[in-house]
Amino acid sequence: MSQPRWAVVVPVKHLAAAKSRLRGALPGVPHEELALALAADTLRAVLACPAVAEALVVTDDARVAAAARAAGARVLPDGPDAGLNAAFRHGAAGTLAGWVAGLTADLPALRPTELAGALLAAQNGRPAVRRFVPDAPGSGTTLLTAPPGVPLDPRFGVGSAVAHAASGALPLSGDWPSLRRDVDTPADLTAAARLGLGPRTAALVAADRPAHPA
Repeated sequence: MSQPRWAVVVPVKHLAAAKSRLRGALPGVPHEELALALAADTLRAVLACPAVAEALVVTDDARVAAAARAAGARVLPDGPDAGLNAAFRHGAAGTLAGWVAGLTADLPALRPTELAGALLAAQNGRPAVRRFVPDAPGSGTTLLTAPPGVPLDPRFGVGSAVAHAASGALPLSGDWPSLRRDVDTPADLTAAARLGLGPRTAALVAADRPAHPA
């Protein structure tokens, strides 16, 4: 079975408010620069994934929007301005492809091949059923998929894996460590670094080391 081309929706908050638990993880790097790097490296992997027809970034942050357009993504203003799930729904409604995925913007180690594998698994699963990929601890969600004609119906947030399962979505299982490794805390960033960070995040980590050795 050939793989369809997917639309991937990636909401990104205003950088000043994004990733609050990560603040101070790199003392020598402005927090907004780190938040932007996480999103940029996530988007870079999405756009390099052969299964993806379009990446749609939902944001009202001018720097994020400029970086997303420069990378080749489409940008949609966060019209609802009502939180992450509203942004996912807004983005999904504006996609052009029939198969839609919602992806968190904090996956700096993401490998395009792992994203492609998860999307293929979602495509080949039970028809007309939403699927999701739990994060590394298992309580959160990094990826939610919906086939054509089925609403994305996102339930991201604390305990989202249970919430997505309760809503009828089925978990996807596969060897996708970089897809599961979202970054909310300094410990998460260290774990992502062990997998191999994308270039923008890796450069910030390297720049912080001389002034703040481990």
